[in-house]
Amino acid sequence: MKLGFVSAILPDLSLEEVLDFAAGEGYACVELMCWPVGKAERRYAGVTHVDVASLDRPGAERIRALCERKGVGISGLGYYPNVLSPDRAEAETALEHLKKVFRAAPLLGVEVVNTFIGRDWTRSVEANWPEVLRVWKPLVALAEELKIRIGIENCPMLFTKDEWPGGKNIAVSPAIWRRLFADLGSDRIGLNFDPSHFVWQQMDPLKAVREFRSRIFHVHAKDARIDRERLDEVGILAHPLEYHTPKLPGLGEVDWGRLMSVLGDVGYRGPVCVEVEDRAYEKTLEMRKEALRQAARFLRSFMPLR
Repeated sequence: MKLGFVSAILPDLSLEEVLDFAAGEGYACVELMCWPVGKAERRYAGVTHVDVASLDRPGAERIRALCERKGVGISGLGYYPNVLSPDRAEAETALEHLKKVFRAAPLLGVEVVNTFIGRDWTRSVEANWPEVLRVWKPLVALAEELKIRIGIENCPMLFTKDEWPGGKNIAVSPAIWRRLFADLGSDRIGLNFDPSHFVWQQMDPLKAVREFRSRIFHVHAKDARIDRERLDEVGILAHPLEYHTPKLPGLGEVDWGRLMSVLGDVGYRGPVCVEVEDRAYEKTLEMRKEALRQAARFLRSFMPLR
């Protein structure tokens, strides 16, 4: 396995500065964010360390040379919009940019693009399904043509009032993954597996790792803490952020020793990328850097040496 981090937590740094930090802290790889250049609409979005809209072959070669010089790989390209938004203009804009991210990946020598399936959060899973297939069958075909893999993160995107009641990403559970993979019929689509989202949904991540071993293309290392006293007050039907808190690995309820052990047992040898969404570490750039240092110290005790 290769230890990396998600570049979204360092929006104030250039690509070269991100790679310098990664190299200096002994990180092997970075998941580089590829949002369209512009203002973010939510936390951790809108970060652009690779501008795929303007990327050409010479530009990609410069990035590849930079990574080689710094000794840091690219674990994947990240872009997490809602291509199934009921706002058709939003959905089409996101879809067209996602295709650009797909096309940028082979130029950069990157095998995996990480994203969300999306969802119309006002409608049921069944009502969403025809649109899931309409949008995603051509995307999967494009991935097959480009010989890349798609890692779908299992975050429900169900945290604020405008994401209620269904959330903005439909691929949140094993039951849906089975159906999704069967209906799309390609081994080019799999998981960017994040165990923290299992915590508040009260699911077992180890069982999912064992069943979907061949579909785990990328792993996010993020933890979550359930605030039990608050949960007793608001119940599970409240917005999840009312009773759970994203944390650094080791500061929540994920059993990292068991998780890393099972990932190794099933043959996973890919990237494990720290995703910092712990607000206790967000006030300054130095605090966010320290979060990445702390997470690396913790996770290395469960990972084989490179």
